[in-house]
Amino acid sequence: MTPHSDTAAAAVLRRRGPVSRTPLHEQVADLLRGQIVTGRLAPGERLQLTELARQLEVSLTPMREALKILAEEQLIELTPNRPTRVAPVTVADTRALFEVMAGIESQAAELAAQRMTPADLARLEALHAEMLQCFRQRDNEAYFALNSQLHDLIADSAGNPILSHVRAKLSLLARRVRFVAVNDGSRREAALQEHEQVMAAFRAGDPDAARRAWRIHLLNSGDEVCRILAVRGQSLPEQKEPTRHA
Repeated sequence: MTPHSDTAAAAVLRRRGPVSRTPLHEQVADLLRGQIVTGRLAPGERLQLTELARQLEVSLTPMREALKILAEEQLIELTPNRPTRVAPVTVADTRALFEVMAGIESQAAELAAQRMTPADLARLEALHAEMLQCFRQRDNEAYFALNSQLHDLIADSAGNPILSHVRAKLSLLARRVRFVAVNDGSRREAALQEHEQVMAAFRAGDPDAARRAWRIHLLNSGDEVCRILAVRGQSLPEQKEPTRHA
């Protein structure tokens, strides 16, 4: 963490203060989770418990509890007698993750097309329009935040709490690697076109088209993240899957 981000993170905790009903260790986990997802804490980076506690101006106990939460979420590697590190992002894990997420999120899109309310669709339309604006303005951080909200809203609109629960366990990992592709920017225009395809399916109330469009989107996103990781020094499987089209 940079000195600026250290100060900012500690300030966030101070602003929340004693009035916050969220336990301190969860607040710390939230801050560190955000740093990991957006790459401010890099894959493989070593985490010093005492130094992190000093930077965030908390005691060791809530810091230890926060790290346990992040380890359960597979965002850090917490092993006895070994340095604590931010979990690596590998091609193999990323491809496996997006294969699963494509199945879960395409099922969510199919159900959402059947069950979403007019208010849900209006909120999706608004998010989609905001994403287009951020794309034109090249505002990566806002685009990423809106993209996450859109994926979350589609899942919520499915109206299936079990699906939402399973997805929540994986969404942080997916959000972390998806940020790599969003920040790279090379596939953003294609991704927006895929978003438009799923929006068209929602407008038409077509569950099959929504499922196909969202599955293609997730798999293409996974392929692109794997390509970026390969360029950065990872190794892809011998056969790279072609870009999928509807």
